[in-house]
Amino acid sequence: MTGIIILAAGESCRLGEPKQNLIFQGKTLLQRAIETALSSACETVLVVLGANAELIKPTLQPYKVEVIVNANWTEGMASSIRAGVEALQRNELIENVLILLCDQPFVSLSLINNLLQKQQDTLKPIVACNYKDTIGVPVIFNRLLFTRLLLLKGHEGAKKMIAGYPDDVATVPFDLGTVDIDTVEDYNRLISQ
Repeated sequence: MTGIIILAAGESCRLGEPKQNLIFQGKTLLQRAIETALSSACETVLVVLGANAELIKPTLQPYKVEVIVNANWTEGMASSIRAGVEALQRNELIENVLILLCDQPFVSLSLINNLLQKQQDTLKPIVACNYKDTIGVPVIFNRLLFTRLLLLKGHEGAKKMIAGYPDDVATVPFDLGTVDIDTVEDYNRLISQ
Protein backbone atom coordinates (compact mmCIF):
# COMPACT_ATOMS: atom_id res chain seq x y z
CA MET A 1 0.00 0.00 0.00
CA THR A 2 1.17 3.52 -0.79
CA GLY A 3 0.16 6.65 1.09
CA ILE A 4 0.45 10.14 -0.35
CA ILE A 5 1.73 13.17 1.53
CA ILE A 6 0.93 16.53 -0.09
CA LEU A 7 3.26 19.20 1.26
CA ALA A 8 1.38 22.51 1.54
CA ALA A 9 2.80 24.16 4.65
CA GLY A 10 4.94 26.89 3.12
CA GLU A 11 4.44 30.60 3.63
CA SER A 12 4.65 31.58 -0.07
CA CYS A 13 6.65 34.65 0.95
CA ARG A 14 7.95 35.29 -2.60
CA LEU A 15 4.39 35.22 -3.91
CA GLY A 16 2.84 37.41 -1.22
CA GLU A 17 -0.28 35.23 -0.78
CA PRO A 18 -0.88 31.52 -0.10
CA LYS A 19 0.01 29.68 -3.32
CA GLN A 20 -2.11 26.77 -2.10
CA ASN A 21 -5.22 28.90 -2.81
CA LEU A 22 -4.24 30.17 -6.27
CA ILE A 23 -6.85 29.24 -8.88
CA PHE A 24 -5.84 27.27 -11.97
CA GLN A 25 -8.45 25.79 -14.30
CA GLY A 26 -11.26 26.40 -11.83
CA LYS A 27 -9.69 24.90 -8.72
CA THR A 28 -6.99 25.89 -6.25
CA LEU A 29 -3.54 24.42 -6.76
CA LEU A 30 -3.99 22.39 -3.58
CA GLN A 31 -7.43 21.12 -4.62
CA ARG A 32 -5.96 19.97 -7.94
CA ALA A 33 -3.19 18.07 -6.15
CA ILE A 34 -5.71 16.49 -3.77
CA GLU A 35 -8.08 15.43 -6.56
CA THR A 36 -5.22 13.87 -8.50
CA ALA A 37 -4.03 12.03 -5.39
CA LEU A 38 -7.53 10.80 -4.51
CA SER A 39 -8.09 9.48 -8.03
CA SER A 40 -4.97 7.31 -7.78
CA ALA A 41 -4.63 3.77 -6.46
CA CYS A 42 -2.98 5.09 -3.29
CA GLU A 43 -4.79 4.26 -0.08
CA THR A 44 -4.36 7.32 2.11
CA VAL A 45 -3.99 10.99 1.23
CA LEU A 46 -2.55 13.27 3.88
CA VAL A 47 -2.17 17.04 3.52
CA VAL A 48 0.39 18.90 5.63
CA LEU A 49 -0.50 22.54 6.25
CA GLY A 50 1.43 25.13 8.23
CA ALA A 51 1.50 28.83 7.38
CA ASN A 52 -1.94 30.18 6.51
CA ALA A 53 -3.60 26.92 7.61
CA GLU A 54 -6.78 28.75 8.66
CA LEU A 55 -7.09 30.35 5.21
CA ILE A 56 -6.50 27.05 3.41
CA LYS A 57 -8.52 24.59 5.53
CA PRO A 58 -11.96 25.80 4.35
CA THR A 59 -11.04 24.93 0.75
CA LEU A 60 -10.47 21.29 1.80
CA GLN A 61 -13.95 20.64 3.21
CA PRO A 62 -15.23 18.52 0.28
CA TYR A 63 -12.28 16.10 0.37
CA LYS A 64 -11.73 12.94 2.37
CA VAL A 65 -8.13 13.62 3.33
CA GLU A 66 -6.32 13.68 6.63
CA VAL A 67 -5.07 17.18 7.39
CA ILE A 68 -2.10 17.75 9.66
CA VAL A 69 -1.12 21.24 10.74
CA ASN A 70 2.64 21.37 11.15
CA ALA A 71 3.30 23.81 13.99
CA ASN A 72 7.02 23.74 13.12
CA TRP A 73 6.58 24.81 9.48
CA THR A 74 9.04 27.71 9.91
CA GLU A 75 11.86 25.15 10.23
CA GLY A 76 11.45 24.26 6.56
CA MET A 77 10.26 21.43 4.36
CA ALA A 78 11.92 18.72 6.47
CA SER A 79 9.50 19.35 9.35
CA SER A 80 6.51 18.78 7.05
CA ILE A 81 7.99 15.59 5.64
CA ARG A 82 8.59 14.35 9.17
CA ALA A 83 5.02 15.23 10.23
CA GLY A 84 3.58 13.35 7.27
CA VAL A 85 5.80 10.29 7.61
CA GLU A 86 5.15 10.08 11.36
CA ALA A 87 1.41 10.01 10.69
CA LEU A 88 1.56 7.49 7.84
CA GLN A 89 3.97 5.05 9.46
CA ARG A 90 1.43 4.35 12.23
CA ASN A 91 -0.46 2.34 9.61
CA GLU A 92 1.58 -0.86 9.30
CA LEU A 93 -0.01 -1.62 5.91
CA ILE A 94 1.64 1.45 4.34
CA GLU A 95 4.72 0.16 2.51
CA ASN A 96 5.56 3.32 0.56
CA VAL A 97 5.03 7.04 0.76
CA LEU A 98 4.59 9.26 -2.30
CA ILE A 99 5.51 12.89 -1.67
CA LEU A 100 3.79 15.56 -3.76
CA LEU A 101 4.07 19.35 -3.68
CA CYS A 102 0.96 21.47 -4.14
CA ASP A 103 2.73 23.92 -6.46
CA GLN A 104 3.48 21.56 -9.37
CA PRO A 105 0.23 22.04 -11.32
CA PHE A 106 0.96 19.43 -13.98
CA VAL A 107 1.20 16.41 -11.71
CA SER A 108 -1.33 14.02 -13.25
CA LEU A 109 -2.92 10.69 -12.50
CA SER A 110 -0.86 9.12 -15.28
CA LEU A 111 2.36 10.43 -13.68
CA ILE A 112 1.41 8.94 -10.31
CA ASN A 113 0.51 5.66 -12.03
CA ASN A 114 3.88 5.68 -13.83
CA LEU A 115 5.70 6.15 -10.53
CA LEU A 116 3.75 3.32 -8.89
CA GLN A 117 4.33 1.02 -11.87
CA LYS A 118 8.06 1.79 -11.97
CA GLN A 119 8.28 0.98 -8.28
CA GLN A 120 6.56 -2.37 -8.87
CA ASP A 121 8.72 -3.16 -11.89
CA THR A 122 12.08 -2.23 -10.37
CA LEU A 123 11.48 -2.80 -6.63
CA LYS A 124 13.78 0.17 -6.05
CA PRO A 125 13.28 1.86 -2.65
CA ILE A 126 13.17 5.30 -4.32
CA VAL A 127 11.30 6.18 -7.50
CA ALA A 128 11.57 9.84 -8.47
CA CYS A 129 10.79 12.12 -11.37
CA ASN A 130 13.45 13.47 -13.70
CA TYR A 131 13.23 16.82 -15.42
CA LYS A 132 15.77 19.33 -16.70
CA ASP A 133 18.86 17.60 -15.24
CA THR A 134 17.12 17.17 -11.88
CA ILE A 135 15.80 14.17 -10.02
CA GLY A 136 13.09 15.18 -7.58
CA VAL A 137 9.46 15.26 -6.59
CA PRO A 138 7.02 13.69 -6.94
CA VAL A 139 8.91 10.79 -5.39
CA ILE A 140 8.12 7.45 -3.76
CA PHE A 141 10.10 6.24 -0.75
CA ASN A 142 9.84 2.70 0.57
CA ARG A 143 9.14 2.15 4.27
CA LEU A 144 12.78 1.02 4.68
CA LEU A 145 13.69 4.72 4.36
CA PHE A 146 11.06 6.17 6.72
CA THR A 147 13.52 6.39 9.64
CA ARG A 148 15.95 8.28 7.38
CA LEU A 149 13.19 10.67 6.27
CA LEU A 150 12.49 11.38 9.95
CA LEU A 151 16.10 12.59 10.33
CA LEU A 152 15.78 15.36 7.73
CA LYS A 153 16.34 18.86 9.13
CA GLY A 154 15.57 22.42 8.08
CA HIS A 155 15.16 22.96 4.36
CA GLU A 156 16.34 19.46 3.47
CA GLY A 157 13.82 17.61 1.39
CA ALA A 158 13.44 14.70 -0.99
CA LYS A 159 16.45 15.73 -3.10
CA LYS A 160 18.84 15.17 -0.19
CA MET A 161 17.45 11.67 0.33
CA ILE A 162 17.58 10.88 -3.38
CA ALA A 163 21.19 12.08 -3.63
CA GLY A 164 22.15 9.94 -0.65
CA TYR A 165 21.05 6.68 -2.32
CA PRO A 166 22.02 6.97 -6.00
CA ASP A 167 22.08 3.18 -6.58
CA ASP A 168 18.61 2.76 -5.13
CA VAL A 169 16.79 5.22 -7.39
CA ALA A 170 14.64 4.57 -10.44
CA THR A 171 13.20 7.49 -12.38
CA VAL A 172 10.30 8.39 -14.62
CA PRO A 173 10.29 11.39 -16.98
CA PHE A 174 8.21 14.42 -16.01
CA ASP A 175 9.10 17.24 -18.40
CA LEU A 176 6.52 19.58 -16.88
CA GLY A 177 8.09 19.10 -13.46
CA THR A 178 10.04 22.29 -14.11
CA VAL A 179 6.78 24.25 -13.76
CA ASP A 180 6.26 25.22 -10.15
CA ILE A 181 4.69 28.33 -8.72
CA ASP A 182 6.87 30.45 -6.46
CA THR A 183 6.35 34.00 -7.75
CA VAL A 184 3.64 36.17 -9.29
CA GLU A 185 5.51 35.84 -12.61
CA ASP A 186 5.34 32.02 -12.36
CA TYR A 187 1.59 32.18 -11.74
CA ASN A 188 0.96 34.69 -14.56
CA ARG A 189 2.93 32.46 -16.93
CA LEU A 190 0.85 29.45 -15.85
CA ILE A 191 -2.55 31.06 -16.32
CA SER A 192 -1.58 32.61 -19.66
CA GLN A 193 -0.76 29.20 -21.19
